[in-house]
Amino acid sequence: MSINRAPKSGFAAEAQRKINSKYSDELAQECLEWIKEITGEPINTSGDMDNFFEVLKDGVLLCKLVNCIEAGSVRKINESKMAFKCMENISAFLACAQKFGVPTQETFQSVDLWERQNLNSVVICIQSLGRKATKFGQPGIGPKEAEKNVRNFTDEQLKAGQNVISLQYGSNKGATQSGINFGNTRHM
Repeated sequence: MSINRAPKSGFAAEAQRKINSKYSDELAQECLEWIKEITGEPINTSGDMDNFFEVLKDGVLLCKLVNCIEAGSVRKINESKMAFKCMENISAFLACAQKFGVPTQETFQSVDLWERQNLNSVVICIQSLGRKATKFGQPGIGPKEAEKNVRNFTDEQLKAGQNVISLQYGSNKGATQSGINFGNTRHM
């Protein structure tokens, strides 16, 4: 008796479908077009999952990207297609992305790209790197990053603010539950 174990069903497959549903072809295409603009590499910029994965999976293009943003960021790019060499490229890219200021929560794990587990997190990381690239004199993608807006108040201004009662806090004046009956009353 053989047991049919379909890889496309079950909890793991459902989780993978949920992760894949967050992937945006448009954002992925924007990322690939930006990478093409920065690196000058002749790549297919179609944002579909298959193309996005094929273009980036070995990490070579990602390493070239960070080297274009800041020369010498990745000293040795592994052109080999061996799994551990490709994973080294991806890890080198991630280290540079964090060095450039991409927050940890916006990066991805190497296996997310290499094993195609979460391509949406790869898109998020590239988008975040695209916002940081403007600090290095490169064109950016996505919304412009907010700049620090420090405000200095005098002690007098701070004390004056403590006396203001804001209506944004709301008011509970006259708020009672009298006269509200839901359903049958309680009989004792």
